[in-house]
Amino acid sequence: VTKFKIPADFISLLDKQGVGSSTEILAESDFPAQSFKPKVQMPFKRIPGQNPRKVEEERRRRFYLTFDIAELLASKGIDSNQLMPRHYDPDNIPPIEETKDTVFPIYLPLKVFDNDEFDCRTPEEWLSLGREPGSSDRKPVPGKALLPTDDVLGHEDPKSQELIYKWIDVGVLDYDKETDLYLVHKTDQKGLVRDEEGRPILNGGVTPEG
Repeated sequence: VTKFKIPADFISLLDKQGVGSSTEILAESDFPAQSFKPKVQMPFKRIPGQNPRKVEEERRRRFYLTFDIAELLASKGIDSNQLMPRHYDPDNIPPIEETKDTVFPIYLPLKVFDNDEFDCRTPEEWLSLGREPGSSDRKPVPGKALLPTDDVLGHEDPKSQELIYKWIDVGVLDYDKETDLYLVHKTDQKGLVRDEEGRPILNGGVTPEG
């Protein structure tokens, strides 16, 4: 009698056994599955005549994925690149004949329009979507942020005239109550939230070393 020995390339052999399509999720993601679920105000116990809660969640999730904030703003004639205030440049003032509106753009602070009265989740609830059952680590939460395409110049001078701002996919890492600001990290080409060494960013970027 001999002991059964597992081949060294056992995983690759299993991959070759796949026949036909599969429902397995093969795409790698740093975001938990529940972070994409919309909030549904429905009872957990199905009421006769209504859709089950999971069906309604999936329908809304797919419906919300059809929206893009950049396209919605563009349809209203809003240039996202002009939403960020820039330094005043007296040497490059366009003639009044070439300007459609005022010569100097008018900016109001965001907090004037920032009303969280009808928000479906608090910042703490949004961040809690990054916690998977049975895990002590908190993963990023998917989102979009208006950020400069040039990271170096964007950190040095966020109001530079040379910067171009676009809506970029990010992972939300943390939230500061005092400043009412979120800490975000841009996703890479594969849609992952990784540090410089290619490791997933967990717990808001705080490592055991601090």
